[in-house]
Formats: sequence, structure tokens, C-alpha cells
Amino acid sequence: MMKIVLALALTNAFGFQSQANIRSKTVSAQAKPFENELGAQAPLGLFDPLGIIADGDQERFDRLRYIELKHGRIAQLAVLGQIVTKAGIHFPGYIDRANTVKFADIPTGFAGLSKIPVGGYIQIALFIFALEIGVMGAPLNGASEPEFIGDFRNGTPDFGWDKFSDEVKLRKRAIELNQGRAAMMGISALMVHELIGVSIWPGGI
Repeated sequence: MMKIVLALALTNAFGFQSQANIRSKTVSAQAKPFENELGAQAPLGLFDPLGIIADGDQERFDRLRYIELKHGRIAQLAVLGQIVTKAGIHFPGYIDRANTVKFADIPTGFAGLSKIPVGGYIQIALFIFALEIGVMGAPLNGASEPEFIGDFRNGTPDFGWDKFSDEVKLRKRAIELNQGRAAMMGISALMVHELIGVSIWPGGI
């Protein structure tokens, strides 16, 4: 009797293990299309804990990569803007036509939002619109299709990009992607610490 019970227990155990292996292999197979994509790097590899791209949808992956690159570039500019402003470097003159607000009087972070006149926000909106339509949209001026996601050259001089080998191009794209990710974390930390009143800048500036 004991032998029968033991045999059934082992059979069930192997059955559960087999099912677990099948599920594991299924998840692995679903993630494989993007395991070798740019950005799937050590130590995390392909990091998709929510399974957003687990179905292998290439169009969705390309769209998310486009958004990631764009946000990373904006975040890098935002962090650089904080660094330059904190260093005391400002545009000369005034931001408004009435000459009432100097560029040097505009602080960094959320505090600077109230200093920008309405006309300034209109210019920012128009500039973003021009970028979205005229730069980040379809290829312009008869330019060829982008070489990769995030390639917005549109036939303009590439300053030597085409002279790089494929290996160097891939490495530089990986560097940009990682720096963008770091900048997104960095500007988020700066914004959160500003809201809670704890500066993370040296000297508390």
C-alpha cells in the first residue's frame, strides 16, 4: 500500500514539474523575440516584469522603444538644464518683451514655472509641435527611411555617423539608451526631492 501511495506521489510531483517546465518554456519562448534587442543588457537582460512585450508584438515594441528614446533625450536635456542653471549660467537679458523678468531670475524646477509668461508657454508649445511634425514625423526633403528607431536626421548632415562601423553604431546607440534611462531616473529624483523640500544638490542649492 505504501509503495502505491509513494508511486502516486512521485507521479504527481513529476507531473507538476513537467507543467511548470512547459509554462517556463512558453514564457521564455514568448520573450525570445526581444532578448537580443538593443537595451537588453547585463545584468538584467530583457527586463519586462509586467509582460508588456511578452506576446512578441514587434510594432508595440518599436513604439515603446521610440517613446523610451524620446523621453530619455528630453530627460537628459532636463538634467543638463538643472546643472547649467545651478552653476549660475543663464541667457542674458529678459524673457518677456516688457523687460520685467530676467532669465537670471528664473529658478530651476517647479519654482520656475510661475516665472514664465504666457507668451513663453505658447512658444514652447509651437516648438514642440514643429519638432513632432517637421522632425520626428515622416522623412522630409526626399530623405530615406530612418536607419533605426530614433533616427531623426531627415537628410541633414550626420557629422560622421555613416563612417562608423555597425559595431560602433550599436555601441553608441546603447550608450545613448542607457544614459537616457539614467537621466529619467535622475530628473525624477530631482523633482521628487524638490517637492519634499530636500535638496540632493551639493551644498543644498
